[in-house]
Amino acid sequence: MKYYLIVGEASGDLHASNLMKALQKNDPAAEFRFFGGDLMAAVGGTLVKHYKDMAYMGFIPVLLHLRTIFRNMDFCKQDIVGWQPDVLILVDYPGFNLKIAEYIKAHTRIPIFYYISPKIWAWKEYRIKNIKRDVDELFSILPFEVDFFQKHSYPIHYVGNPCVDAVDGYQQAYSEDFAQFVTRNKLGSKPIVALLAGSRKQEIKDNLSRMIEASRAFPEYQFVIAGAPGIAPEFYRAYMGENAEIVFGQTYDLLSHATAALVTSGTATLETALFRVPQVVCYYTAAGKLVSFLRRHILKVKYISLVNLIAGREVVAELVADGMTVENVKAQLARILPGAEGREQMLKGYESLINLLGEAGASDRATSQMIECLRQKKNKSSRSK
Repeated sequence: MKYYLIVGEASGDLHASNLMKALQKNDPAAEFRFFGGDLMAAVGGTLVKHYKDMAYMGFIPVLLHLRTIFRNMDFCKQDIVGWQPDVLILVDYPGFNLKIAEYIKAHTRIPIFYYISPKIWAWKEYRIKNIKRDVDELFSILPFEVDFFQKHSYPIHYVGNPCVDAVDGYQQAYSEDFAQFVTRNKLGSKPIVALLAGSRKQEIKDNLSRMIEASRAFPEYQFVIAGAPGIAPEFYRAYMGENAEIVFGQTYDLLSHATAALVTSGTATLETALFRVPQVVCYYTAAGKLVSFLRRHILKVKYISLVNLIAGREVVAELVADGMTVENVKAQLARILPGAEGREQMLKGYESLINLLGEAGASDRATSQMIECLRQKKNKSSRSK
């Protein structure tokens, strides 16, 4: 069968590439065409456009690149219609993907599957109307989404979380010890605090300098930045000063040897928890007081980190908007270092979280359910003729 996939960022590239591998196991004749990244390209098929050419974050960058965004969207629509896949698989990236779904549903009979559902439970809940109208099947990786969508009379498939697969597979293959890791990367011998400051330039700019400033209060640790793909070392140096080191393409290696971490919210918070590394979630934004006000009055959820959202309670501290200050970072980091009061409590919270997520195998379960859904749709179509 022919599969067309659309992702818009690095985490989507990872999860979609694993999904593609699972699809290949179930469908050896699978053909892929996609808006995606290097990991998907390594699996095979045709990379139509790289997600790096489409990733714009924040109101001003989006406004400045509107013409490019609309041009990419129009090209994508026509490319899908021209290729006529057996199924369109959308991966997260709702601002773009829901517009594509609307067009494809209105102009073709191509089934539309959504893998890693839009986070409409946080805000923009009105998008449920579009999802119910345009998306044939939705495959969720967050257990609490089942109840949310059921509330809207829209049944979905919970397939498990692909981060569990990624971390489990990595840990089975990785054998380097701390001494080997620091020697290979020319690091010191002090315990490591990992800095995961985001994957986009604006996130890094907003968060890293504050993380570095807070790090000066902990001279007994070395602070090591996980460099994001596609971000040049020179960009980091403008914000990191001389108080940190940086490694690229080794986020999981770094987490394997970290004593604690400062993490910008996103998939990285969940991955850090799966590695059992105590963390502080740090997400600075400009106009912090305004953002905090809007968060209290617009967001539908109490938390921003996946760890707390899935657990349904505060497992990790979240320093958001005007709460992301250097003093707060220092105080919360001190609570989770070895011997501190909050460390064991957080580690126990991680175990409960991991039980909620379930076992590895999300990509395989998603693939099996997708193929079964396609089979049922084909049978239904044949009976109706």
